[in-house]
Amino acid sequence: MRAEKEPIKRLLNTAKGQINGILKMIDEDKYCIDISNQLLAVEAVIKKANQAVIKAHLEGCLKEALVNGDDINQKLAEIMQTINKMAK
Repeated sequence: MRAEKEPIKRLLNTAKGQINGILKMIDEDKYCIDISNQLLAVEAVIKKANQAVIKAHLEGCLKEALVNGDDINQKLAEIMQTINKMAK
């Protein structure tokens, strides 16, 4: 992985804490909209982490493939698959 690990881990630990909080909210029968808002917050944090990983891939792995003369079409296909998944 080319992305800086610590910022990604911090984001994922934040998401983990939020998920634990959501589970507690569910156990305590909290208001549905409050739970939904927390779920949206988790999605945002995970999306931010994924964007950082993808950015590092583009700046590292893709750039390296270009320099080494590797098959860039495969790398582009991988990126497009990931972008398509993110867009769903």
